Amino acid sequence: MADDLSLGLSSLFVVAVVAALAPVAVGLFARLRVPQVVFLIVGGVVIGPDVLGLADPASIGLLSNVGLGFLFLLAGYELELHLFRERPGVLALAGWFVTVALACGVVGLLAAGGLVHAFVPVALGLTTTALGTLLPILRDNDMLGGRLGPYVLATGAVGEFLPVVAIAIFLGANGKFLGLISLLAVGVLALALTLAPRLARGRIRQILDEGEHATAQTTLRWTLVLLLLLLVVADRFGLDVVLGAFLAGVVLRRWAPGDVHALEEKLDAVGYGFFIPVFFVASGMALDLDSIISAPGRLAMFFVLLLVIRGLPTLLLYRTALTFSERVELGFLAATALPLLVALSEIGLANGSMLPENAAALVGAGVLSVLAFPAAAVAIDRRRARSRPAVDAGADPP
Repeated sequence: MADDLSLGLSSLFVVAVVAALAPVAVGLFARLRVPQVVFLIVGGVVIGPDVLGLADPASIGLLSNVGLGFLFLLAGYELELHLFRERPGVLALAGWFVTVALACGVVGLLAAGGLVHAFVPVALGLTTTALGTLLPILRDNDMLGGRLGPYVLATGAVGEFLPVVAIAIFLGANGKFLGLISLLAVGVLALALTLAPRLARGRIRQILDEGEHATAQTTLRWTLVLLLLLLVVADRFGLDVVLGAFLAGVVLRRWAPGDVHALEEKLDAVGYGFFIPVFFVASGMALDLDSIISAPGRLAMFFVLLLVIRGLPTLLLYRTALTFSERVELGFLAATALPLLVALSEIGLANGSMLPENAAALVGAGVLSVLAFPAAAVAIDRRRARSRPAVDAGADPP
């Protein structure tokens, strides 16, 4: 017991050092415009068992899962449900189903050639978008506003939520039918929780309001209760905890009482200040470098397929809604994937349906997508920003 505690504390200390150094590295290499997430993942690889062996990913597994929960909580919180009644949501849904069709066709060919054994998790992995991973990058570069912002949020939300729903139905521990029932049960619970603040009245309401900004931090504590409750319920129903976290964010958007702006700042501080960096560093630590080195072609294949299957359809589907440069930028963002690839790889390895080299290559491709695609999108966005004054003045854009 004492040895486990010592290992966990030493691992957490090393992870905290990497998390603290990441923003310093971003500042030192500002000209390269490398997202902070990249330094966290690379730092995790360096301190992980395949390189320096300074930390053990298993010893911080619980904190990493809570960090994953925070990532999807904040992603769900950013989601505006009215977008799905408008053009961005309609196009995002159409784009995802086109992506599913492409993924099924391509992965079917790979399975026929003996390169893939686990058809469903690999196909689903190619339809995902890491909105939670993208959010800090989008915020830091002021890319959530303007005309493109709603399209980015809608595309990211669909690419994050619908694959989770598909995982619950097709890969859940309870089978397809019970998986669907479990999904509906968790959804009903999440809907019921939106009514919770109305139950607090009188003296209880006064206590909660008075403690909101005091040491009691009542609103923040109840938000954590909401998150952990839906994580536990999703896990008990045999669903991925990602689903519970995303629903918690959607619920919180309508549930949060009191000073909402202050709550958002507190959630950012707790999430981005501690738990989320732990998740990204742990993801780097868990990366199977030996499998990737032994089969680099598989990693390159999945990396290209992420861009072709998830990103390329945006060039056609959004041609009447966005300019070409906006569509290219959206395509790069849509093709960025990581957290769900980790979850799908774990599921495939646990049930023995996924080859270890494919699991490692899929996660490695997700890491590369986080390294490359957001950086490309940021570069395009900055170029468009520089061209706007010239266009407004009547001159030709550079």
